[in-house]
Amino acid sequence: MQFDFNQCTLCPRNCRANRNQITGFCGAGNKIKIARASLHFWEEPCISGVNGSGAVFFSGCNLQCCFCQNYQISSQNFGLEITPKRLAEIFLELQEQNAHNINLVTATHYLPLLIPALELIKHKLTIPVIYNTSSYEFAENLRMLDGFIDIYLPDFKFFSSQTAKLYANAPDYPEIAEKAISEMIRQTGMPVFDSEHKLLKKGCMIRHLVMPSHRHESIKLLHFLAENFDKQQFLLSLMAQYTPMQKSNHFPELNRHVTKMEYDSVLKIAQNLGFSGYSQDKSSADSNYTPDFNLQGVIK
Repeated sequence: MQFDFNQCTLCPRNCRANRNQITGFCGAGNKIKIARASLHFWEEPCISGVNGSGAVFFSGCNLQCCFCQNYQISSQNFGLEITPKRLAEIFLELQEQNAHNINLVTATHYLPLLIPALELIKHKLTIPVIYNTSSYEFAENLRMLDGFIDIYLPDFKFFSSQTAKLYANAPDYPEIAEKAISEMIRQTGMPVFDSEHKLLKKGCMIRHLVMPSHRHESIKLLHFLAENFDKQQFLLSLMAQYTPMQKSNHFPELNRHVTKMEYDSVLKIAQNLGFSGYSQDKSSADSNYTPDFNLQGVIK
């Protein structure tokens, strides 16, 4: 993939930063930076399985939600710079640890460096590669991942431009996310499971986090998905894990957990609309589920 780091237009932020000299809006420069690479057991059952998902957490983020639970890496940019070759080695090491998959967590801003790493070892991988994303990225860039990615795990965070602007300063998020997810579904087709272990081998699973004070927006989003996408072509993962973090105290309406009533009302709509997939238990709203970003698996 040819890309000019001198004036970055890789994502919808179009910040035009010279990433050879400074970091972009996302916090990334011209080298890959990751904070953790290890077996991860807190994804959906069809992703984590018994052995765990081989999760690689990339530093930085182009969305910068005010409530991010991974703010230590998304906005504080904790991590270690590595080469594409080292990243490729990490993928193989996770496979050797019997990971069920390679899980690329928030890699959007490293796409020009990620593809060379995948090119080095994709033919050696016997497990699926997952692209775990906020969905704030260009659909045309995702087309360059066609053939490298087996499973997409996109968030669909905000339904309204007003909410996206308020909490992520990204009023174009709903439109961008819809186009990006459409491309992901086009690439993967209907979900395919391993019959023996019930692990997802190929497909797209759309995640939505129910936020406090925003159940009506979540319900609108579910209706939008049901009306504009083929429900047979993706799975839905409805999440209850919202935990007040980072800048949530700047927004009183977000500075609490989701109530049982809020989450159950959204879950009921999802069930009535006939989505296939998963829903979290309310006990998942716990900061203990946030990984310890300690460079595990990064340094050989």
